[in-house]
Amino acid sequence: MNKLLILIFTLIFILPASLGAQKQKTERAYAAYESGSYWEAIDLFKDVYSKTRDKQVKAEMVFMVSECYRLVNDPKNAELWYKRAVRSAFPKPEAQYWLAESTKKLGRYPQAIEEFRKYRQLVPGDPRTEQQIRACELAMEWLDSPESYNVDEMKDANSRDSDFSPSFGRDDYGLLWFTSSRDDAEGNKEHGATGQSFTDIFETRLDKKGKWSTPVPVDFLNTEFEEGTPSFSSDYTEVYFTRCEAGKREKKGCVIMFSTREGTLWTDPEKIELLADSLVAAHPALSSDGQTLYFVSDIPGGLGGKDIYRSTRTSPGSPWSRPENLGSDINTRGNELFPFVREDGSLYFSSDGHIGMGGLDIFKAVPQPGEGWVVQNMRPPINSPADDFGITFEKDAEKGIFSSARKGKGDDDLFTFEMPPLLFSVTGLVKDEKTGQPVPGAAVQLIASDGANMQMETGNSGDFRFSLRPEVDYIFLASRKGFLNGKEKETTRGQDKSREFMATILLTPIDKPIELPNIFYDFGKWDLRPESMVSLDKLVETLNDNPNVTIELMSHTDSRDTEEFNLDLSQKRAQSVVDYLIGKGIATDRLTAKGYGETSPKIVDEVIMQDSPFLRSGATLTEQYINALASDEQKEIAHQINRRTEFRVLRTDYIPAK
Repeated sequence: MNKLLILIFTLIFILPASLGAQKQKTERAYAAYESGSYWEAIDLFKDVYSKTRDKQVKAEMVFMVSECYRLVNDPKNAELWYKRAVRSAFPKPEAQYWLAESTKKLGRYPQAIEEFRKYRQLVPGDPRTEQQIRACELAMEWLDSPESYNVDEMKDANSRDSDFSPSFGRDDYGLLWFTSSRDDAEGNKEHGATGQSFTDIFETRLDKKGKWSTPVPVDFLNTEFEEGTPSFSSDYTEVYFTRCEAGKREKKGCVIMFSTREGTLWTDPEKIELLADSLVAAHPALSSDGQTLYFVSDIPGGLGGKDIYRSTRTSPGSPWSRPENLGSDINTRGNELFPFVREDGSLYFSSDGHIGMGGLDIFKAVPQPGEGWVVQNMRPPINSPADDFGITFEKDAEKGIFSSARKGKGDDDLFTFEMPPLLFSVTGLVKDEKTGQPVPGAAVQLIASDGANMQMETGNSGDFRFSLRPEVDYIFLASRKGFLNGKEKETTRGQDKSREFMATILLTPIDKPIELPNIFYDFGKWDLRPESMVSLDKLVETLNDNPNVTIELMSHTDSRDTEEFNLDLSQKRAQSVVDYLIGKGIATDRLTAKGYGETSPKIVDEVIMQDSPFLRSGATLTEQYINALASDEQKEIAHQINRRTEFRVLRTDYIPAK
């Protein structure tokens, strides 16, 4: 009995004390979360979760741990905890959304689509859902057909901590400044949101062997606070950067600083007066003329979390104008960060609000002659499911450096990128049109719209190959004695990826008459029907490609009328073809019209037998042979084969009149 009383009195005193401690720990967890100290908050929320039996409190703690992992950009753990959050006794709809988003950032796009669809059932009217589903679909398409950039990790410069936001410091691109939280940073405080040291600006130099030196801090501008995101003027005499004077448990207050180079020395950094002290100004980017400064801010009345603004000045040293929001073409309800502007005015920035592959993607925005911008995702391999941001270019080249949270040496790493030069070539074959056999020893001439003119001879396999240039139209003209010239056309205009073209040039032998397909007349008439023009226009092209050739146009009828009538009809039909060719500019003395009536019936060859296997190979389609066929249908087919228009080459040494 005494023991029971002791236990009861003990619980009376212990329970209120433990509940009070639990409440204090919960308050500390939320305080850490509100101040941005997410790593500390994770441990505190987990501790509260493990020591409570209240299902509603447990559900809330699971959700808060998930939120912290999302905000420290750890999608793997965020996905794990959001899964627990949506299965808890008191799930929140937003947990389902962020579960889908975390799955997307891990590059598991089909699963992410399913998770977004589940969220759509919970919150049907959220406009983000359809955009995210479309983003997943596009990401899969882009991965199947990536851009041609070569991307490589800068292993010499990267550390196990965060390295990001590069900027070239010389016009030979051999000096690079970037942001890093590595151990050598000046600030010895730990950032609550990253768990790493405060960032500083470091520099690395490229040696003669193409290797980047060990990065060292840029002493004159680093302090105990956070510095980062350097941006140089086009002549490298000014540098702009971000400084955030904040403690571990304080919200950031970031400003833009600048310094001017005088000879080899830099002046003490000064603050640019852009905004009130309570507002964030960060991630500066200076235009090539030095008169426009782009930056990131959370000015009230913006379009999203962080927006990109610009301010202008009339001359170096003059005050900056009131900031202007870049508008809805650029800014979204999400975050737009890390701007960079090229000499042509194109703006590059990162965003998690535009359609992208994961978290932050890099976008290119081209200003329009009137107002507004055309924004394009840079796609893989520049972008990935992870965060991609902080890009810089060499002046006139499609190459540079960017930062990414994709798998590398550390958290955020630097990566080089380069668009390799476009390489084009054509590999071709010259073949006999009748037999399909290669034609060796044929002369192939390349005629280019940029004035290039080259010639080569086909090999034993009838093959040829030329290197081609970008944005040029080409004609490949093949010739050999005993054949009509043949040609093919190709163009590299509009091609944005290297490519090897394939071309087959067919040469028609001139030892036998050449039939013109699809030449039609009404019954008993000689006027050309409209559908005949395509074939005749091709003959015009052939004659223009073979200017030293003269031909005889040969018209044939079937045997179903008198010989006199058929001869007269065929002569008129042959002449109608000649008249058409003359009307198209072919010289009269290159053309002869000859009607053969029914006197030259067709001899059956393998080509005819492919469509009419009831005919005998080598047979001459005389009236007697046709009348012996099994059916009226077969007889009609044979008569149609005899009704034809052909031409044969008479001379190959014709000299056109000047």
